Amino acid sequence: MADNTIQFLQPDVVSRIANLELRARLVVEGFITGLHRSPYHGFSVEFAEHRQYMPGDAIRHIDWKILGRTDRYYIKQYEEETNLRSTIVVDTSRSMGYASPGHISKFHYAASLAAALAYLMVRQQDAVGLALFDDALRAYMPPHTTRAYLRQLLLRLHEAVPSGETSAGTALHQVADRMKRRGLVIIISDLLDDPDTVIAALRHFRHKKNEIIVMHVLDPMERSFAFGNDAMFRDVETRETMTTQPWHIGASYRQAMEEFLERYKRECREHAIDYVVMDTTTPFDVALTEYLARRQRLH
Repeated sequence: MADNTIQFLQPDVVSRIANLELRARLVVEGFITGLHRSPYHGFSVEFAEHRQYMPGDAIRHIDWKILGRTDRYYIKQYEEETNLRSTIVVDTSRSMGYASPGHISKFHYAASLAAALAYLMVRQQDAVGLALFDDALRAYMPPHTTRAYLRQLLLRLHEAVPSGETSAGTALHQVADRMKRRGLVIIISDLLDDPDTVIAALRHFRHKKNEIIVMHVLDPMERSFAFGNDAMFRDVETRETMTTQPWHIGASYRQAMEEFLERYKRECREHAIDYVVMDTTTPFDVALTEYLARRQRLH
């Protein structure tokens, strides 16, 4: 089984699995198998119910069995000792339903990624919450650590359907207002909104002392614009259509897209926000590694 689990890091493989909880578990198992074979094996995934001993910790909580096996001091982590409070914010606007031929939709990718992140967080004894938005905040579940709560979260995610227009800036402000305690915020969206309004919302999270990871999800064709000779384009939110020859506007489109992405990259860097661009073919371990890297920096 271990030799086969890494295949579940591939979005096209995972997309064939209908059950979201199973999908999440297989992605995480594949990810952990991959970590053990990579330079990143130092990430703390082996001791989900323990944490490293720190000066001042009570000696009575040391796990002597782990000390005997590893020659390292770990203390038992109790359920109320949450490592990190995380909220996964997923864009459910209609534009997220787009999928070019041969690819899964941006929302299908985002939902699978969010489910895997949530599953990994609970495995790490981190509290995880969920927010869903389109032009406004549509659902909010504050962070908790239990497996029963994880199942409720995954069910809410499974039932979500891409609909409504995008107003990411407005909705993200609403999410920031709902959060009562600071923590890690992971935003999964195509960010197809006015960058000024989105960046203002990201600054709102930072003003409230939250750490942020932005996972910018696009379809491969949205980045390459590698369409055929004649094509009709339809705005998935307004339903407006335009027929054109893509080669006429391809170079201008790619330049505009590059400037669009560079703007987010620059603004996020200036505000100490982690920013990752991915498309719906990007293996899931890219995002999961980003989460673990930020998690280690916060501890």
